[in-house]
Amino acid sequence: MKLAIIKYNAGNVQSVWYALQRLGIYASITSEPEEIVGADKVIFPGVGHAQSAMEFLKAHGLDRVITGLTQPVLGICLGLQLLCSHSEEGDTPCLGIFNPRVRKFDNGGVNEKEAYKIPQMGWNTLKNLKSPLFEGVSENSYVYFVHSYYAELSDQTIATTEYLLPYSASLRKDNFFGVQFHPEKSAEVGAKILENFIKLP
Repeated sequence: MKLAIIKYNAGNVQSVWYALQRLGIYASITSEPEEIVGADKVIFPGVGHAQSAMEFLKAHGLDRVITGLTQPVLGICLGLQLLCSHSEEGDTPCLGIFNPRVRKFDNGGVNEKEAYKIPQMGWNTLKNLKSPLFEGVSENSYVYFVHSYYAELSDQTIATTEYLLPYSASLRKDNFFGVQFHPEKSAEVGAKILENFIKLP
């Protein structure tokens, strides 16, 4: 099986690559369209700024490559956000695979919400799991998040979490999956989710 990790200017590719290595899975790290299109599975990771990431993807034609993929694709963190319709980060039109808009957390700095730091950084629970991506993963399992922006809830939401408000921890449309958390940093639960993705038909 050929597994490609998309390399671009906001990809946290090495940590994902190492997580797959720990599972005994080899993946290529590439920005070559032919290699991405020819892979059996594609991982689209990301840590960084939505606007600059989208500018890079468009400049290198990777926006068209990604939206045209027909094999299973997994967006991670910024990768999930870039698969959405729009991000408030830089007022950025995104790839438009998923319907939700990506919004910035706003704690208002008042009352009990003062305790909520932005970005959200640390472990939080998964709820309302609805996909083969989460086979064998229990409700309220903990995974690791680092982000200041979130995808709204929608009919494409396949897992939720809550920080200031409920939002999409994971999304799916057809062959495209996205997770806001970092499975590569989420210990046994994250490893199970990556395994489930690899096993998708």
